[in-house]
Amino acid sequence: MPPTRSASRSGVRFAAQPLPGDNRGVTASPADATTVATSPTDATSVATTPTGATTVAAAAETIRASVASVIEGKDDTVRLAITVLLAEGHLLIEDVPGVGKTMLAKALARSIDCSMQRIQFTPDLLPGDLTGVSVFNQETRHFEFRPGAVFANIVLGDEINRASPKTQSALLECMEEQQVTVDGTTYRLTSPFMVIATQNPIDMEGTYPLPEAQRDRFMARIAMGYPSINAEMDMLNAHAGADPLERVVSVADAAELSRLVASVRSIHVSAPIRRYAVDLVAATRTSPDLRLGASPRATLHLVRASKAAAALDGRDHVLPDDIKSLAIPVLAHRLLLTAEAAVARRTPEAVVTDLLARVPVAT
Repeated sequence: MPPTRSASRSGVRFAAQPLPGDNRGVTASPADATTVATSPTDATSVATTPTGATTVAAAAETIRASVASVIEGKDDTVRLAITVLLAEGHLLIEDVPGVGKTMLAKALARSIDCSMQRIQFTPDLLPGDLTGVSVFNQETRHFEFRPGAVFANIVLGDEINRASPKTQSALLECMEEQQVTVDGTTYRLTSPFMVIATQNPIDMEGTYPLPEAQRDRFMARIAMGYPSINAEMDMLNAHAGADPLERVVSVADAAELSRLVASVRSIHVSAPIRRYAVDLVAATRTSPDLRLGASPRATLHLVRASKAAAALDGRDHVLPDDIKSLAIPVLAHRLLLTAEAAVARRTPEAVVTDLLARVPVAT
């Protein structure tokens, strides 16, 4: 075979892949897509030995303090973002302009020494800008794959609903399967991998609402909310002299984060807790206020997020309160109200609150 060249972008190096007819649909091997050896995010250096829940809690507190140095007065929001990160999920931040959605995502990414890409979603953004494209090399007479912006550990999609549905759908495969398929060849994305997307629910002119399949892939949706008076005063002091992001230092790396994720996976969930999660999600499918309930994927996300919440509290087991505290951010954005409920000004959050009061904890 003629020699091939390498194309690199986003901290990831790919061996060029000529695409004859006999290799279409073949998954690329680790030799085809590996991280740069000098990077601290080298996936091959990740240890698989889980650390204890108390270690997860201590590490998460360090990350939280780093993010909180930029985001004042939003400890619950920062905690939920870290919960989604450790639960291997993706986060949708939805709120009005200027409340720190992008700042939160950037602060979280900078607190972890790993690769990060920011994508400004616009109407003219193409799917290939996200996933990558195959470019024909005139010298070698072969196609070379140029990785797109999703080849990073943390991907920030700013104003995701301003891109066309065709471009939004380019994220479906990578968010669910942590891989990208281009021209019949599949490339694995490096671990850990997280998509943090922001959108503005107020200014809807020139936007494309996220389809249900896209929203369902986000583990949780959070709203920043306006800061308190004291927090806003602290923000003025912190932002007066320089960009506070410049002061954020990395307190963890991708290898440590992978060990923390492995520890979260080992958190115990008893049979009654699992049954409670299933009953709660199933109740959304029969609610008279909803025309679309939560999917089985929502049940998985709810349990995984509850494991991470337990680990953040230093526990090695999940409690019913973990399920209850995460039900609204994990379930509400997946639900569609009936016309009657919408006219009555019901909200998905109110429906979930009613279900929490009605569905008993299994024994």
